[in-house]
Amino acid sequence: MADKEKDNKSLIDSIKVILGKEDKLNEQLENGRGLERYTNDLLLLMSLVKDYYKGNYRDIPYKTISAGVVGLLYVLNPIDIIPDFIPFIGQIDDALVIKFCLRLMEKDLLKYKTWKDKQTASKDEGSNKNDDSKSADKKLEDKSKDTDKDKKDKDEKAKDKEDKK
Repeated sequence: MADKEKDNKSLIDSIKVILGKEDKLNEQLENGRGLERYTNDLLLLMSLVKDYYKGNYRDIPYKTISAGVVGLLYVLNPIDIIPDFIPFIGQIDDALVIKFCLRLMEKDLLKYKTWKDKQTASKDEGSNKNDDSKSADKKLEDKSKDTDKDKKDKDEKAKDKEDKK
């Protein structure tokens, strides 16, 4: 049991390192480091790692999240099997490691994507409901104002009639 806790702490520590270097990963993807083909998968993987870290999504085997973390750490680490400063060839090892990791976690990544899409859709629906609610509130407020105005007008007319008598 202690080994499992130690492994989990190590995983969380690794995730913290990755989250601290998210900008570097985005920069590498934008600069065409040979990972363009994997951009969407890497962004999804980064999102998975964030949600795992925050506790929003834990429906994933330990080996799968570990594979993703190891892959991201390898890409972000400047010390590779083939140094990144060697044009083109330096990115081949990064691409191979990412490809291998993504292949290992393909089913779980798709499962996460489905979950993430549902979360986004439910937030959008909630936002639309809030917009609808705000719209309904605004209409009620406008009706209330109209009713108040009508009441004032009637009161003024009644007062004018009384004054005329």
